[in-house]
Amino acid sequence: MSDIRTDTAPAAADPGPQKMGWGRRLIFIAPTLVFVVLLGFFLKQLGEDPSQLPSVLIDRPVPAFALDPLPGRGMALSSEDLKGDVSLVNIFGSWCVACQVEHPYLMKIKESGYVAIHGIDWREKDPMDGKRWLEKYGDPYTRVGLDPDSRVAVDFGVTGAPETFVVDKTGVIRYKHIGPVTDEVFEKTLKPLIEELRKS
Repeated sequence: MSDIRTDTAPAAADPGPQKMGWGRRLIFIAPTLVFVVLLGFFLKQLGEDPSQLPSVLIDRPVPAFALDPLPGRGMALSSEDLKGDVSLVNIFGSWCVACQVEHPYLMKIKESGYVAIHGIDWREKDPMDGKRWLEKYGDPYTRVGLDPDSRVAVDFGVTGAPETFVVDKTGVIRYKHIGPVTDEVFEKTLKPLIEELRKS
């Protein structure tokens, strides 16, 4: 007879399917909900035209400002210069690739004599860079002001360059276009608005 003893622990009872508490369920559900919300927001943004994003300054007076001129230019730019006739205010910079794409279209607008374009040279590290850029590609602006520290751009709600504002003859902002101005943008959007504002 063997002296070897075998101790066998009693088998644990099968607990069956366990119910998951709300706390544990939330751990799994929360990330999914966050993902769905973010996905919906992303898809909504894709469906929006960024050039049509609203501005809080629409139908409000241009923020008061006075900017120094580019080197070699006698005329600076201030908010008072934007009164008397409908005009465009264009945010640009020599460092801005999209501004180079836009520039030939601004030159065409200037050559047509249809509307004055004023420029705000934004975030230029060296004022001479803006001067040389306009000398190289042409100068479509009636007046240009320097805004190296973004003081005026912040007041205008600028998020990037280029951006163009339509200002009526009383100095009130009526429209904001984000991105390059093209022939299509000017003919279909800006020009009809300018005509309407000149009649009012």
